[in-house]
Amino acid sequence: MTKTSDRSIKILLFVILLFSFVYFLPRWADWGTNSRLNLTLAIVDQGTLSIDDYYQNTGDYAHFEGHYYLDKAPGPSFLAVPVYALARPILNLKPSRDVLNRLASSGAFSATLNEEGSGLLPEKIYNFLVLYLITVVLISIPSAFLGVMIFSFLRDLGLGRIWSIVVVLIYAWATNAFAYANSFNSHQLTAFLIFGAFYLGFRMRQGYSSWRWIIAAGLMLGYAVICEYPTAVIALGVFIYIAASVPNWRWNLIFILSGLPPGLLLVAYNLAIFHTPLPVGYEYSELYTDLHSVGLFSITYPHPQALYGLTFGSYRGLFFISPVLLVALWGLLIMWWRSKEQRREWAACIAAFLALFLFYSSSVMWQGGYAVGPRYLVPMLPFLVMGFLPFLAKWGKKTWASILIGVLSLVSFFVVWAETIGSQSFPDWTVNPLINYSLPALFRNDIARNIGMGVGLNGWVSLIPLFGIEMIMVFFLIRSVHKSEKDLSEKLDDRLNSWAL
Repeated sequence: MTKTSDRSIKILLFVILLFSFVYFLPRWADWGTNSRLNLTLAIVDQGTLSIDDYYQNTGDYAHFEGHYYLDKAPGPSFLAVPVYALARPILNLKPSRDVLNRLASSGAFSATLNEEGSGLLPEKIYNFLVLYLITVVLISIPSAFLGVMIFSFLRDLGLGRIWSIVVVLIYAWATNAFAYANSFNSHQLTAFLIFGAFYLGFRMRQGYSSWRWIIAAGLMLGYAVICEYPTAVIALGVFIYIAASVPNWRWNLIFILSGLPPGLLLVAYNLAIFHTPLPVGYEYSELYTDLHSVGLFSITYPHPQALYGLTFGSYRGLFFISPVLLVALWGLLIMWWRSKEQRREWAACIAAFLALFLFYSSSVMWQGGYAVGPRYLVPMLPFLVMGFLPFLAKWGKKTWASILIGVLSLVSFFVVWAETIGSQSFPDWTVNPLINYSLPALFRNDIARNIGMGVGLNGWVSLIPLFGIEMIMVFFLIRSVHKSEKDLSEKLDDRLNSWAL
């Protein structure tokens, strides 16, 4: 009964999230996204793993034996290959080229460009459309599905529909997951893969075991690691959680074997380029070599500056940009521990949070360059927001709790959106980027490129379609919740009447 009544809510929630993610366009001067796109273009257009003809648009590359290569984990670039290969013939048709030329002459887009740049050249527009398509398929759609998974997880654990929706919207719009749900970086993709595997493991613990699910969980964990190497510290905890949840050793064997193909793909890639099975791309990076050489690829031990900077610092602090997550942290660390149920789930969530936080607080490169908040911590955010559950289970009906979450959510929404949509690139190395970078950009009407600009709307006016359509869809979402509650109430009344008779 719950599954049936929740179905329409999940569909609407998915559409709401997806529209907000795809409305803003990927940053086309971002080194991280360009470097991953470069490898995809090289594989499809030239049949090579070297990015010799593309590396000039990024500083994230490795130089080895006279050629340039991606220095990052190649997982996202590999996934993008079939997407681009299928779209390439269409993009090269004359009608598509005509559209590219019209976009190149767009006044709204031209107003967002650097006056000293080369302008909207057709080849730049072509690469940008490829980037946007790949980002929508591989990042935005999985991010919207991730929101639905969080909703389903919370509902399975007994949280009401309204609060489950609120938690999802907090995650999607009031944390820096929003900034990376339309960016061809690995953060949101790995979050989807690892949390998806975790949710499959949870469902298997509830008695819904399936060999298809165990294979999917293994593949997701394995592929997450080759998308973003440090997420192995989260994947390990989820692996242990799932391994302890399956029925017998045979299932564990299937689980382990299903996670090997992504690893073998990575080994083959590294052998073909660096003549070693190990991921050593950063060893041959030409920039930041002094930082990469510190410790083990910049990893030493937790530094006080990073511990504070990743939490409460105005530069890259998670709780600075999303103070509402303090409520989730309280629920995760304190209240869930007191619960006698879901202890394994608690252990997996807290391990995910602590493992990634301690890992990056041990890195001399914890700042993340041009970023919205601590971008490296994005993959653990779905685990952290699960901490809202025990808090809301105990205090959700109290007025003060609703006011607390409401106020903190509004503050978080404001900071996250300001840093995400203020200007054409994410905040740079500026001290307190909210005050010194993002808000000044918003005051001078410098709004990140978006779909509204594609129809000729400029600056703040370009956001009107987004907020207008989102308000309409949220209205129908609330209406759907009320209808579900009414249907459920009527079914319960019918059942009670039949018992009475």
